[in-house]
Amino acid sequence: MAGRFPQAWLDELRERADIVSVVSRYVQLNMKGGRYWGLCPFHGEKTASFSVNPQRQMYYCFGCHAGGSAINFVMEMERVEFRDAVRLLAEQVHMDLPEMVAGPDDAMSRTQKERLYEANKQCARFFHAQLWKKESSLVLSYLYNRGLDDSVIRTFGLGSTPQRSDGATVALREMGFTDDELVMAGISVRRDGRVYDMFRQRAIFPIIDAQGRVLGFGGRALGDAKPKYLNTGDTPVFNKRQGVFAANLLKKQRNLKRVILVEGYMDVIALTQAGVPGVCATLGTALTLEQARLLKRYAPEIWVSYDGDAAGQNAILRALDIFDEEGIRSRVLDFPGGMDPDEYIRAYGPQSIDELEPMDATSYRMKQEMGRHDMSSQEGRTAYAIACSKYLTKVREPVELENYIQKLMISTGFAREVLIAQIGRTEMIAENRRSVYSHAARPLEEHTDGVDVETAAAEKKLLQLLAEGRVEAGTVSPDDFITPQRRALAQKLLAGMTPGAILEGIEDEQERARIARVLQKDSGALDEQQLRMTGDCLRVLHKKRIEEKIAALTREAAGLKGEEKRSVLLKIQELTKERQTAGRKE
Repeated sequence: MAGRFPQAWLDELRERADIVSVVSRYVQLNMKGGRYWGLCPFHGEKTASFSVNPQRQMYYCFGCHAGGSAINFVMEMERVEFRDAVRLLAEQVHMDLPEMVAGPDDAMSRTQKERLYEANKQCARFFHAQLWKKESSLVLSYLYNRGLDDSVIRTFGLGSTPQRSDGATVALREMGFTDDELVMAGISVRRDGRVYDMFRQRAIFPIIDAQGRVLGFGGRALGDAKPKYLNTGDTPVFNKRQGVFAANLLKKQRNLKRVILVEGYMDVIALTQAGVPGVCATLGTALTLEQARLLKRYAPEIWVSYDGDAAGQNAILRALDIFDEEGIRSRVLDFPGGMDPDEYIRAYGPQSIDELEPMDATSYRMKQEMGRHDMSSQEGRTAYAIACSKYLTKVREPVELENYIQKLMISTGFAREVLIAQIGRTEMIAENRRSVYSHAARPLEEHTDGVDVETAAAEKKLLQLLAEGRVEAGTVSPDDFITPQRRALAQKLLAGMTPGAILEGIEDEQERARIARVLQKDSGALDEQQLRMTGDCLRVLHKKRIEEKIAALTREAAGLKGEEKRSVLLKIQELTKERQTAGRKE
């Protein structure tokens, strides 16, 4: 991610784009205790829990655990990719962009890509102007018959293809674009020595990204043209797996509590015209991981609302699995009678959307599963209970799980203890009936990464001292750390990276939140205490390494005899004495 820009240039950008100044453009901050505090822009709150640490060049929210650098903050606020956030910051501090480090995505020069963006923009304007001409009356009538008004048509920049098979190609040639550029952008195709339009006899839906750039087009066939829907293929500026339709409108809508993901362009437009915020669609593909990660930036929850046919319902299940994989909370907006969103709006009116209650992902899976089994037979109810139990193994919250179990008891007739055993939560069958889960997610600060609590605490304290710059050179080495994750963090801090720069390189949000939780904390050491605190932590870790060696030798000795065993036992004795010495404070 960051490697596309020269590292030295990025370091200078972080220094010049002071994080307090960057955040202050979006959040009102007040200084308190060496940090700046404000209301978190990522979740609703009335008491300030969002902090900015200028020394560590990072932000952290104690409420939602969001954390990162100035670049991460711009990415979240502007809903843009890393490279675009870097460009925005560079413009703000008047830094020229450097030449990009060579990579597979940089084979085409920025100038060439800008030409393709410009060609797409001019083509979108051409198609939109074409819509209002007499020769496009069939397309305009189609849009009107679907319930669209002129305002929403202009909002989405809808258009029409000309009657000539090369009308768009000729028009863009006259604007100075070459045939190679038009073919590369997906506007034109070249066959049998001819270059002509990709889209013919179609209503046009421009595909625009969050930065307002036209990436490509979707075309809906009128008449006998096939296929019914045609999208721009992958180009140097467009990949249908990585974007969503109406991303430009999502970016403008702040503080969305949920995004509604639908199947088609017309569903997005109909719901938007009805006043429903936060609606988007995939681009002719099943939901991808890239699209799920993109949507995660806009809202904490996604409502999936695909068509009511079997294909749409199966696509919902696949989408829910992807959201689960990405740790995104999801629900299903299930329209009655198998209707799609556009049909429902036209039948019942705009206000009807607010009356629908979304179904949580697990309930939807159980509902779909019920349709696959004969619930009138014992065999069918048994199969249904087994299938649902697989879904319930993923439910973390005790109260939620209890609700699902109660529903499953009613629909299948099985006892609570039987269902709990099938789910694999036998720890719930305790005499006191307390819902205690041995594997429930721990708070972020309680993760020990496979070591005992004392060792984890010592490693975290050392990391905090390093983040504060309060460890003398040569005092601590990455090899002092037991866990690989914290050893890697220590190596970066010792190499001079700021906590903010480290957080930039962590794409997984949960992992970034965990690391931010550690790096934002103050060690609490006074100046005269920092050496002693460092020494105490190193003693704990030294003792832990000795204990690991003793354990390994003990296992080895169990398989030895005679002189070999005696030699290993002597080593264990020596290490035992060393462990006793290591545990004493000077």
